[in-house]
Amino acid sequence: MASNLETLVTVFGGSGFLGRNVVRALCKRDYRVRVAVRRPELAGYLQPSGKVGQVHTVQANLRYPASVEAALRDSHVVINLVGILAEGGAQTFDSVQAKGAETVAKAAAAAGARLVHVSAIGADAESPSRYARAKAAGEAAVSAAVPSATIFRPSVIFGPEDQFTNRFAALARMSPVLPLIGGETKMQPVYVGDVATAIADAVDGKAKAGATYELGGAEVLTMREIIEAILEITDRERMLIPLPFGLARFKAAFLQFAPGAFKLTPDQVTLLERDNVVSEAAKAAGLTLEGLGITPDSLEAIAPQYLWRFRPAGQFQRMGV
Repeated sequence: MASNLETLVTVFGGSGFLGRNVVRALCKRDYRVRVAVRRPELAGYLQPSGKVGQVHTVQANLRYPASVEAALRDSHVVINLVGILAEGGAQTFDSVQAKGAETVAKAAAAAGARLVHVSAIGADAESPSRYARAKAAGEAAVSAAVPSATIFRPSVIFGPEDQFTNRFAALARMSPVLPLIGGETKMQPVYVGDVATAIADAVDGKAKAGATYELGGAEVLTMREIIEAILEITDRERMLIPLPFGLARFKAAFLQFAPGAFKLTPDQVTLLERDNVVSEAAKAAGLTLEGLGITPDSLEAIAPQYLWRFRPAGQFQRMGV
């Protein structure tokens, strides 16, 4: 039987939060992994994810088709994870998530490689959010270029080094009051390890070709419930002040230029106006984590493993030390 080491998988965006987990999952299954990133000299930390020589980094920028074509040369499978949460300079939603996805898909089609594309729940061509519209445009371009492509739409992803739970935990450490935007908006936080497993399963051939999967976690929670859970895990008591969407959008006009955890864009506020959960249609069709045979982990089970560092006394807080 052929070894997975004979299969070359090229991962675009492999140095990001989700990408690091996907690279590790592929290495555990003995695939050869080529990581295509804009700055390969800064992605050396991926090497220990696999055996000596199993992971190789190359330069590629989705805005330059020639670099994408070169990066996936001789690949058997291509995974596109590239996405941005906020625009900056030439890195716009359209250039990265729409045109960039199209560039990868066309190059994969020309190379005869299978394609796995990661989008997001909420991708909608009619959405008021530019992020969601760009995601939808990317999906359409991928399906047009590679009809057999498998598309994954995760809900908000959590895990070590995420920009979600860590962000709120950091804010709670710095401020006695937290603004609550979209407190009743429903989300289905999904563990990064479960998403990476689903992607690796698709590379294994376990996912349906040409299908769109929606990946949600074990629970559907409101934004208020998520923040309250983070506060409980980090042993912080903070006042939550509900912020109307109009006022939040006004504040975001200024906070979009803020650094780190304080950054908030008007488009992110717009996204919070809609629920972000797995649809009933996806459940009925078995196009979910459960449909792939994956039992999703809950926020309550995973988050304490990495959010303990935000507690007043770190990992010893609950031990009375």
